[in-house]
Amino acid sequence: MTTPTPGQGPAPLSASLRGAVDLSALKQSRPQAPAAGGTEGGAPASYIVEANQESFPALIQLSGQVPVIVELTAGWSDIASQLASAMETVAREFAGRFVLARIDVDASPGIAQAFQLQSVPAAVALLKGQPIPLFQGLATEDELRSFVNELLKVAQANGVTGRAPGGDQEAAEEPPLPPLHQEAFDAIEAGDYAAAAAAYRKALAEQPGDTDAKTGLAQVELMQRLESADPQAIRTAAAERPEDLAAQLAVADLDVSGGHVEDAFARLVRFVSRSTGDEREAARARLVELFDVVGVSDPRVAKARQALARALF
Repeated sequence: MTTPTPGQGPAPLSASLRGAVDLSALKQSRPQAPAAGGTEGGAPASYIVEANQESFPALIQLSGQVPVIVELTAGWSDIASQLASAMETVAREFAGRFVLARIDVDASPGIAQAFQLQSVPAAVALLKGQPIPLFQGLATEDELRSFVNELLKVAQANGVTGRAPGGDQEAAEEPPLPPLHQEAFDAIEAGDYAAAAAAYRKALAEQPGDTDAKTGLAQVELMQRLESADPQAIRTAAAERPEDLAAQLAVADLDVSGGHVEDAFARLVRFVSRSTGDEREAARARLVELFDVVGVSDPRVAKARQALARALF
C-alpha cells in the first residue's frame, strides 16, 4: 500500500445506505466485542475501540444502534498517526454519538480486501450494517467535525439514534425536533418516504428558509428514487444510452448515493451542456437537488455550480 497525498478530506454523505462494498463475508465471522481503546485522563473511552477482523461483525451489528466510523490504519504510516490524533479528539467531543473503531490493516488484511483499500489511512462509516466509503488520506479536525455532523443527520434520517455506552448523555442532550421534522423522521423510520417528503414540503411551505427541511426533502427523494433500484441495471443502461435523460439521472443518483459525487456532478453538467429544451432543464433541476443532498457548503458543490453556469451560459 502507498500513503496518499494529504488533504483528501471527507466525502459528503447522502441519506441512502447503499454502500459500494460487500461485507457479507465479514459478517459470517463469529462476533467478538471490540476492545476499549483511547483514554482521557487515564479512563477508557468506550466509544473509541481497537477492532480487528474477528470483532468486525460486532461493529456491523452495533451500527444498527449507533453510527460507527472505521478508521483503517497502519503502524508504519506517519499520516495515519496524525489522523488518529484528530479522530480521537473529535470522537471525545461527540462523547458517544458515534463509535470510532480503529483497525490495523496489516493485522487484519481481510478488512482491507473487503473495502478494496488502496492506501492508508482511510475511513468508512457503517450505518445499519451498510458501509459508506468516506475518505483516504489526512483530514483536519474541522473537516472531521463537519463530516460527523453530516453523518449524524443521515443516521437520524435512518433511525440510528443511539449512543455508545459511557457517552455523556446529559451534556450532549439534543433539543426536540420541530413537529413536522419529527413527523418526517417517524415516517422515515416506518419506511414511508412519501409521507416524510410530504412533511418536509409542508415545513418548507411554512418556512421557506428552513435549510434542514430542504436538505431532508432532497435526501428523502433520493431514497425514494433508489428504493427498489437495481444498481447494475442502472449502470448498464447509462453506459448503453448516454443520450437518454432518465438513464443519466438514475446513474447520477446512484453515484451520489455511493459517494462518487464528482462523477455524478460531471455527468449531469455534460448532459446539460449538450442538451436543449425540457431535457436540459430536467438535468439542471436534478443537479441542483443533488447539491442539496451533498450539502451546499461542500467545495465540490461550489465547483460544480461554476461548471453548470458555464454549461448554461
